[in-house]
Amino acid sequence: MTCTHICLDVKTALCEIWDPKRLPESYQHNEVGEPMTREFLYSNVCKIQDGENCSSVIPSTELSSEDSEEDKEHTCETLLMCIVTVLSHGLRSGGGVGDVLRKPSKEEPLFAARVIYDLLFFFMVIIIVLNLIFGVIIDTFADLRSEKQKKEEILKTTCFICGLERDKFDNKTVTFEEHIKEEHNMWHYLFFIVLVKVKDSTEYTGPESYVAEMIKERNLDWFPRMRAMSLVSSDSEGEQNELRNLQEKLESTMKLVSNLSSQLTELKDQMTEQRKQKQRIGLLGHPPSINVNPQQPA
Repeated sequence: MTCTHICLDVKTALCEIWDPKRLPESYQHNEVGEPMTREFLYSNVCKIQDGENCSSVIPSTELSSEDSEEDKEHTCETLLMCIVTVLSHGLRSGGGVGDVLRKPSKEEPLFAARVIYDLLFFFMVIIIVLNLIFGVIIDTFADLRSEKQKKEEILKTTCFICGLERDKFDNKTVTFEEHIKEEHNMWHYLFFIVLVKVKDSTEYTGPESYVAEMIKERNLDWFPRMRAMSLVSSDSEGEQNELRNLQEKLESTMKLVSNLSSQLTELKDQMTEQRKQKQRIGLLGHPPSINVNPQQPA
């Protein structure tokens, strides 16, 4: 029977040559109830079964530790992988990167530095940076919502065609709703533009030719900006009423002036008559003296 090499200690790699015949018979056959001393002395010795040779055996604990070391994935082998790992696990964890790192013992010399690092990452990244990002997103959506509300308010209170506001039609014959539905209906303008587009240019009328030329030049002067026929007619009626009132006032003033002039004429005539009467009375009471100059003798 050949000799076998039995490895007594894997770490020290010390092997001794044993003769299988020297081994106890109980160790050649793994029996139940073997003595504790024999198990303690020959715990790392390969047990021989019938017709089999014993080779160097590595303990299962060593094999499992080596396998676990090989199976472990090192996430910080490069700087890029370390940054990606810290951001991935740190941002997705509620307490930051400290939730995925090894928990240090308080007896370690760098325990305080580790605590400071975890707190800095939590406050700077989890609280400040993420809240800044969320705040920017929320503010952006708030601005978009306010801008949408402002546009809707403008469409509700301003005419799309002429740009006149609702308050311009207060105390007028036409309301704002009637104005945007009848006078300046946006769909009527759209239909007219489509008509100009599809109609043959040789069949254009005067206004259609003008509008087609304006559309070709991308000129919007043909839109009635800040003007409306209802407001123009009401304004003209108001001006006519004002002119009529002014004319009536002028006529009444002319009548007063004519009355005053007639009264002044009468007063003037009366004063003239009184002056004449006074002159007559004066002539009758004081006759004029006649101065006779005697002629000198020659």
